[in-house]
Amino acid sequence: MSQLEWIIGAAGIGAAAYTLVRNRRLAAKLKRAETLLDLSAEFHASLNKPELLSTVNEAARRLVFAEEAAVGFEEDEAVQGVDGLMGRASSANVVTIPMTSRGRKLGVLQAAGKSGGTAFSRDDREALAKLAGPLALALDNAMLYEALEESVSELQHATALKERLESELQIAGSIQLSFLPTTMPSANEPFDVCALLKSAKEVGGDFYNFFKIDDDHLFFTLGDVSDKGIPAALFMAMTLSLLKGKMNPKLSPGELLEKVNDELCTDNAQLFATIVCGVLQISTGDVVLSDGGHCTPYVVKADGAVLPIKLRKGIPLGSFPEFVYYDQTIRLDRGDRLIVYTDGITEAENALQEQYTVHRLQQFLSQTSGYSSAEIIDALLMDVFMFADGAPQSDDIAVLCLMRR
Repeated sequence: MSQLEWIIGAAGIGAAAYTLVRNRRLAAKLKRAETLLDLSAEFHASLNKPELLSTVNEAARRLVFAEEAAVGFEEDEAVQGVDGLMGRASSANVVTIPMTSRGRKLGVLQAAGKSGGTAFSRDDREALAKLAGPLALALDNAMLYEALEESVSELQHATALKERLESELQIAGSIQLSFLPTTMPSANEPFDVCALLKSAKEVGGDFYNFFKIDDDHLFFTLGDVSDKGIPAALFMAMTLSLLKGKMNPKLSPGELLEKVNDELCTDNAQLFATIVCGVLQISTGDVVLSDGGHCTPYVVKADGAVLPIKLRKGIPLGSFPEFVYYDQTIRLDRGDRLIVYTDGITEAENALQEQYTVHRLQQFLSQTSGYSSAEIIDALLMDVFMFADGAPQSDDIAVLCLMRR
């Protein structure tokens, strides 16, 4: 073989060897690209964070033949798993790749201990960097989904709790209404009494009651507990129970309030209630009244005149014990009406925060000549709500009207 032929043969062998090596590298790159594509698809097929984290070791082994891999999250005080990897491998054989998703740093992907004991190559680092992108996005999506599931769970829990509370409040409201009289006097009675309660919430603190003590005496009361909601409703129920349980023909309204006040102070409920209570002597029209810090009642005469009843003021029930409540007698002539109410009427507000006021109440009452007790109450509520003009009711409302026929 001539020297030229040998040179040509050697060049051919070199070219073939180069082509073989290049093809192998291309094949390896193609294989790595296919692996990256497969791993990316596997990552995005899951929205379960623990499941994704469990695949990191296998993914690093398939891609760069790493013995171990871990993900550390930015918010962790100690990056999860990474410290352990650093402790089991030399720093020269550890690759740390930052992970970002949607423009924010999520954490790091770290691989350690390449099989065979060789160091990670530049190609390995590039491959891990390419792996970190879809892995970070998949983990970010999983964490968003996890947060969404937690929010949905909290919303479901809050909704269930709200429904339970609403149900309990409806039951409490029904129990509260059960303490109030449900029947009005017949048309044959020489008196006409009617009352209405409209709570600002499901349950409230305003209350009223009326019942015949005997054939010639009618007891009535109306009051306002200082708080709202369930505590006020419980205090209201206790107050009404004491009023009805202790009242008898031998007690005056003032003496009754003294007994009830002492009892409420003993229970130390941290609440109090303003109140007006009275007893009508049906045969004569005489009404004995006693006040516990309540709004001024009015008498609407048969001719339409409106007279405030200036009672001697007492303290609200439950304020402090051993207080003396005073009695005061007025006369209801035939056709006269006594109006007792809570401050939910006079302090009702419109959108401009203007109050209904005592002045408007007196103006309204002066126009009710000839109205029955029920008609006065219905018309008064309508007048108050028209004044409020859609503004939310901020306080409980209770009204009682007693008329001598």
